[in-house]
Amino acid sequence: MTKHITVMAGDGIGPEIMAEALKVLNGLIDAGLDVSFEEHLFGGAAHDATGSCLPDATLAACEKCDAILLGAIGGPRYDSLPREQRPERALLGVRSKLDLFSNLRPALLYPELASASSLKAELVADLDLMIVRELTGGIYFGEPRGIETTDGGEKRGFNTMTYSESEISRIAHSAFRIAEQRNGRLCSVDKANVLEVSELWRETVTQIAAEYPDVELSHLYVDNAAMQLVRAPKQFDVIVTSNLFGDILSDAAAMLTGSIGMLPSASLDASGKGMYEPVHGSAPDIAGQGIANPLATILSLSMLLRYSLDESKAADTIDRGVRQVLSDGLRCQDISGDQPAVSTTAMGDAVVAAMAN
Repeated sequence: MTKHITVMAGDGIGPEIMAEALKVLNGLIDAGLDVSFEEHLFGGAAHDATGSCLPDATLAACEKCDAILLGAIGGPRYDSLPREQRPERALLGVRSKLDLFSNLRPALLYPELASASSLKAELVADLDLMIVRELTGGIYFGEPRGIETTDGGEKRGFNTMTYSESEISRIAHSAFRIAEQRNGRLCSVDKANVLEVSELWRETVTQIAAEYPDVELSHLYVDNAAMQLVRAPKQFDVIVTSNLFGDILSDAAAMLTGSIGMLPSASLDASGKGMYEPVHGSAPDIAGQGIANPLATILSLSMLLRYSLDESKAADTIDRGVRQVLSDGLRCQDISGDQPAVSTTAMGDAVVAAMAN
């Protein structure tokens, strides 16, 4: 049965990098991959055309498809819109509507790019870890929250960190399944020594571990996990953690790789359907110049095929192509250093050619 992808290029460099990812996808389709895709407006581009950053037709396509591939959204020109009408709110709307609670943030560093990291090359070369962040709960969504004035006239801000057993259970299952597909090691990160919500987190994750006998479970407090990420990052395979801790740790892990232009991401629901996008933003300052790095979007397509469409062979083909072009010395501007840089389209063409070899 043909599987369907909704493609949303978005704003800024989004259309440029998405064009290269679609070259890759079309190459796989031509080689026999039973997948179709349909492009839809989203973000600022959708607002310009329809007056809404999330048109009804786009949302309907997202609901009906098997997976979503997103380029990038937003830009300064949309900052003057009312908050609820901005592109970022449309993105949150899709995540909420589809209940995309499991955020996958890989930190992958190819040996050829090890010198770009802020850490010593021997600490990060061949780094390949996955952070699974709970995306729809925790302190970012907990109630009550707000800023109030006390009886003494002093302002007081407050937020609530809260997780139910079912919320913890579903993100734990997601992380265990991903660990099964990788190297079979899962580290759960919490702050159970001082937070009751983390006590429940650790208790629930530990109980669920019994259902995954092939996965080795460990636990770390978040402060220690942060230290270990910069001390010896290759000790990790998969990390699962809460919304707040995952937000911080995934950004720290991203910087170990030297460039966010190389990093894909995913947000999944309970059945594995997801939205896939590069970690970097829309970079409107370089839009239209042909210098944006498309590899994070191409690698997002690889993740989409692997985790939502169960097409690991096609995903492996993409990953092999990316490794080959880097091994051949091709670099876009963000990772070129002192070397000559290739254009966005040249990088996409090179990946397609490497996949065919």
